[in-house]
Amino acid sequence: MSVDLDKISQALGELDEQTLMGMIAEFLTTNPTQEEAMEVVKACQDGMVIVGNLFEKSEYYVGDLIFSGEILQAAIEKLKPVLGSGAGQTVGKLLLGTVQGDIHDIGKNIFRSMVEAAGFEVNDIGVDVPAATFIAKIKEWQPDVVGMAGVLTLALEGMKDTVEAIEAAGLRDKVKILVGGTPVTEESCKRIGADGWTTNAAKAVRICKDWRAC
Repeated sequence: MSVDLDKISQALGELDEQTLMGMIAEFLTTNPTQEEAMEVVKACQDGMVIVGNLFEKSEYYVGDLIFSGEILQAAIEKLKPVLGSGAGQTVGKLLLGTVQGDIHDIGKNIFRSMVEAAGFEVNDIGVDVPAATFIAKIKEWQPDVVGMAGVLTLALEGMKDTVEAIEAAGLRDKVKILVGGTPVTEESCKRIGADGWTTNAAKAVRICKDWRAC
């Protein structure tokens, strides 16, 4: 490996876009293999975990999370010619959307970038998504995990209604459901009927990977 993976992680963790992109550009001059490029993606993912941890400690803010997601997307874009369309082995399928009544997508988009880098195939169905759309996409696409996002407190009711509709449609035992966003707590997760929750995108990725490893 012609690049220091720890330094890749550190650069992204420190939001040092210039250093990170310089290292990736140098890496690409070495005619790397797809496997080596995936190791760089993993290093970038580890950098996003650093960002998530610092956000959890209130050392980083929402603006930093947005910027880190943009850096990650730019890095993956640079690596795409080597990664190819397959970008390594897919570890699972994740259906993702912000529930009805909420139009925020910052956290959802950050999580999408991170979970794609972790090897998941993601179907992002957007914002203000009604329960019927989640159900139709589950039937059509057959995901392993359904991720529901929301920032507003009223999104909690949207999540609960969606989970109940999925259950009524006879699909609840076919998917794991992860809820995330500012208003979500352990108590609300239980009330919603989801399998897991988090307010941290990096932790959300770990949860999805753990579910697929079982």
